[in-house]
Amino acid sequence: MSEKTLLEVEGLKKYFQVGKGQTLKAVDDISFQIKKGQTLGLVGESGCGKTTVGRTLLRIYEPDAGKILFDGKDISRVNKKEAKELTRRMQMVFQDPYSSLNPRMTVEDIIGEPLDVHKLYTSRGERRDKILHLMELVGLNAEHATRYAHEFSGGQRQRIGIARALATNPRFIVCDEAVSALDVSIQAQVINMFEELQEKLGVAYLFIAHDLLVVHHISDRIAVMYLGRIVEIADSNELNDNPMHPYTQSLLSAVPYPDPKMAKERQRIVLEGDVPSPLHMPSGCAFRTRCRYATEKCAQECPSLTDRGNGHQVACWNK
Repeated sequence: MSEKTLLEVEGLKKYFQVGKGQTLKAVDDISFQIKKGQTLGLVGESGCGKTTVGRTLLRIYEPDAGKILFDGKDISRVNKKEAKELTRRMQMVFQDPYSSLNPRMTVEDIIGEPLDVHKLYTSRGERRDKILHLMELVGLNAEHATRYAHEFSGGQRQRIGIARALATNPRFIVCDEAVSALDVSIQAQVINMFEELQEKLGVAYLFIAHDLLVVHHISDRIAVMYLGRIVEIADSNELNDNPMHPYTQSLLSAVPYPDPKMAKERQRIVLEGDVPSPLHMPSGCAFRTRCRYATEKCAQECPSLTDRGNGHQVACWNK
């Protein structure tokens, strides 16, 4: 683990037991790194396990196997006292700003709650000063402090959620579809704010989303997930310009292009068939049932991520 690496995940697994003894492999043996002050984008279609990754990193879910190294320390098996300290340094911004804020609490109390839990002030005056500073950081006015969450727009509510996440001065934040519930114009404002906060505070993000344009804009590196596994991971521009895995190629071919001429020239790669049930996964590579390059080897053995140069890793036998 290098000095610059903040978070290193090795062989992380999270399985759920569902009905009649069946096992749902939500996260199945994934590994990645996030450097200090940088952003890893995590993309993939709904149900691929992105949110489970974020929640397992923060110990909302207990990992079944693997290591989570935060600043060199394995946090995948820590006691309650250490877990509380962990939540101070690692926070989450949730997808839905409408349901993740308590309607009975004022903005001041919502943002101040982490300060109360971790006892991060010595007087009521210091508490209020910290809350007002956090509100200013995310573009909220001081007079908003006494109002309730339902009085705000979606974008403003998400800003409240971000201020709450920043209250403990974390070094790492999981952004779980943090802009997907917002209008496109508001999305841009919130994404720009995430970038400004990263510049000011040096915080690292795991940015979970399904919109590749958004992820490409904000991320230093991007990991692509399919049915619980990472199939490709590379620097943001490298992945955008040179996608290697057939699934990544298909995702990128579906991204809308602003230039009509270029959009016409781009070949849309339509995947055949449906996503397999995560309860009845195909043998070998899970993507093979929809892949135009699938061979007999793909059915026999699941490929692991291999480096193709410049940190560009791909899990595919034929690419």
